[in-house]
Amino acid sequence: MKQIQLLAFSLALGLGLSAVAANPDNFTVPSATGAGAFTLADAKGKFVALHFLLKTECPVCLRHTRDYQTKAATLPNVVQVFLKPDSEAEIKGWAGNISGDALAKFPIHRDADAKLAKQFSIPDGYKFHGQVVHYPALVLLGPDGKEVFRHVGKNNGDRVPFEKLKAKVAELSAK
Repeated sequence: MKQIQLLAFSLALGLGLSAVAANPDNFTVPSATGAGAFTLADAKGKFVALHFLLKTECPVCLRHTRDYQTKAATLPNVVQVFLKPDSEAEIKGWAGNISGDALAKFPIHRDADAKLAKQFSIPDGYKFHGQVVHYPALVLLGPDGKEVFRHVGKNNGDRVPFEKLKAKVAELSAK
């Protein structure tokens, strides 16, 4: 089996195709707005929704984050993790537009240099406010920490509505 995988990988490289990076088994991302961090291993047994937000402040990211924050209690088996690749100062400025109570429950985490986005193979090349950033994305990890669903937006407004995520979690939980 390993020989077949090695042959397929070699063929992909020979054809100029890129190999997809494996999702990390565990990772930690610091909260950019205060003390603490999110570690995947601590969420074992729950779904984890990784929200890869854009680099710069944008009203769509704020609206998306607020919508999820207000409805998250209806999905107690899902940990919502919002990730921004900005500097700590940029994230603190961005988070200033979100209530302190909401940030205490749902901190914004820092994905320095989009390292986690790269590990999850979120494509970059999206032009936004004069910068090239990774596309907005949602990656849902199952209770075992393995990816079970992903959506990579085609533009800033192409996001997974909360109700669609809730339906997907119900579908996956019923299996």
